[in-house]
Amino acid sequence: MPAYWIAHVTVTDPEQYKGYQALAPQAFAKFGGKFLARGGASETHEGAKFDRHVLIEFPDLAAARACYVSPEYQAAKAQRESAAEVMITIFDGL
Repeated sequence: MPAYWIAHVTVTDPEQYKGYQALAPQAFAKFGGKFLARGGASETHEGAKFDRHVLIEFPDLAAARACYVSPEYQAAKAQRESAAEVMITIFDGL
């Protein structure tokens, strides 16, 4: 069963955020992550407002979790620290 990451992001330091953008796709690819939505127009009707929204599909929940805790993703995440406000949720699909 597929699993998903949904990330809500507001970039606060675009220059520093480039480090995350350079590293994160390698982690997603390693664990079979496929972007279904990234950026684009959005509307917030309830809850906190973020500027960007990303939806990534993984083969299963184990792969989605493994990606997040992987050294590759953690290195990317370190580049993102203090460059963005982020909320990430990992969940099972149908």
